[in-house]
Amino acid sequence: MSDSPLEGSGSKVDPVNYYDPLYIHPSNNTVTTIVSFKLTGTDNFRVWRSSMRRCLKDRNNLGFVEGTLKKDSTDELKSLKWERANVVVFSWILGSLSESIYSGHAYSMFVVDIWNEPFETYKKDDGSVIFNIHQHINSLKQDGSSLSEYFNKLDTRWKEFDGLTNLVKSTCEAATKYNDHSKLMKLMQFLSGLDDSFNQVKSHILLMDPLPNVKMLFQLSLKRNLIRRIGL
Repeated sequence: MSDSPLEGSGSKVDPVNYYDPLYIHPSNNTVTTIVSFKLTGTDNFRVWRSSMRRCLKDRNNLGFVEGTLKKDSTDELKSLKWERANVVVFSWILGSLSESIYSGHAYSMFVVDIWNEPFETYKKDDGSVIFNIHQHINSLKQDGSSLSEYFNKLDTRWKEFDGLTNLVKSTCEAATKYNDHSKLMKLMQFLSGLDDSFNQVKSHILLMDPLPNVKMLFQLSLKRNLIRRIGL
């Protein structure tokens, strides 16, 4: 006679479906941190939201924030699983909010609410935000930092600016010319912020025809013991 209460009873243990969005891995719980920084406001909203979406997608829980994963009120077991998963995902998002933002969302009940409210509050694509980023780009200097650190700061701001302006991609001639102009401006911004010790190199680069792409220039500089050895 078997010691298992399931054998011979007609009961069946459902196999674990790791692709079920309601499945929460044992290593994930309400105190798990899925992003390494906290949302502080408009300044880091975009990078926070992008990071959260990526982490939630990796865990197959993106449906909670998109509102596509609805609670099944006709199936008690699925309903309970949904409620548990909602609490866990809710806790992940709540835990990624700074203290000043946390208090305003602590009493929300559903993931979709705590996800959409910061979006409505901090997604500001107005002219002042674009202006501030553009101003920061044009005022950014190497100021004794490494070439990599300086370039990465600029590149981050460029991506923010491009994301805010959100121009429609096109293959027409006008779009190609705009893209070429954008690359030229980024090269000028990069060269303008370099320390004075690079003045000779900057003059040499500006005489090149055609002018190099700033990212290709940076990558090449790393391979050739920084930018000082390019073409010299």
